[in-house]
Amino acid sequence: MILNHLVGIYTHPKEEWQNIDRQHENYFYALSHIAVIALIPALIAYYSAAHLGWSIGAGDLIRLTQESALGMAIGMYVGLVAGVIGLAVLIHQLANAFDASPTHTQSLELAAYTATPLFMAGFGGLYPELWFVMTAILAGVTYSVYLLYSGVPILMHMPEEKGFIYASSVVTCGLVLLVILMAGSVILWSLGLGPVYVQ
Repeated sequence: MILNHLVGIYTHPKEEWQNIDRQHENYFYALSHIAVIALIPALIAYYSAAHLGWSIGAGDLIRLTQESALGMAIGMYVGLVAGVIGLAVLIHQLANAFDASPTHTQSLELAAYTATPLFMAGFGGLYPELWFVMTAILAGVTYSVYLLYSGVPILMHMPEEKGFIYASSVVTCGLVLLVILMAGSVILWSLGLGPVYVQ
């Protein structure tokens, strides 16, 4: 069943990583997990931008037209899914430098379950105050990094010391990937695909 590890990675992460390692699902299963979880921030971003409006402190609420919000949500969804798949590719390629040989499925599982708390932070958009959303994102990023560091030694079958260095390399690559996605967004906005605000 899709999402059957969701509770475990929050309540007992190390045991859940061992459970994931014992019963590897197929590649499609991990892709399905990403596809479902990535819907959370995308749908909530659409709803918040088109219907609730965003507050950045002082001034009026900022709302987008429904068409613009839908386009941004679709772009966000595609970017999130592509980002996790890209991270899985980086995880797989980096493993060679650390004498590990994970399958593509293991790499995708590590990326998918590591990214889950960050995607779940999308629920913060239901209260679209900038400070609240940023706090939720920070909490999601923090727990995602914790999951990565705890999951690498188990899923990649390497000692914790080596796993720490490997996980740090993955975090660095993930940050580079994030910058690339942000730069892509800026380029698309400059081409006229930016947000259209409700007057």
